[in-house]
Amino acid sequence: MARRHPLLAAVQPVADALGATVVARTRLEPSDIPLQWEGEVVGGLRLPDRQVGLAPLIAEVERELGAPLGDLSREDKQQAVRLLEARGAFTLRKSIEDVADAIGVSRITVYNYLHAVRDAGADA
Repeated sequence: MARRHPLLAAVQPVADALGATVVARTRLEPSDIPLQWEGEVVGGLRLPDRQVGLAPLIAEVERELGAPLGDLSREDKQQAVRLLEARGAFTLRKSIEDVADAIGVSRITVYNYLHAVRDAGADA
């Protein structure tokens, strides 16, 4: 059995957190992000298909937090925004509006939660 390249092993936790897949060099597709080690492509990162939309991400967060987003406490709503941000939900078109509707708050409130998440990340 061939040993996995250390770079591929090192990025695996990041891939898992993003919902991405680490692929071997021989399985690279044009849309994959090549991973290079000392000038040589050793594999790639295949990002999840974001075309599936926001609904599955919201459903996943609701399962994780144990209730529909609109039924959550303020703190849990903030946690939901943190989780959705970490999963790339806010890169999707109209996601702020859709998340605001799902949570039962205004777009401004979602932006405030999101700014707090991003500011906390910058301080880390």
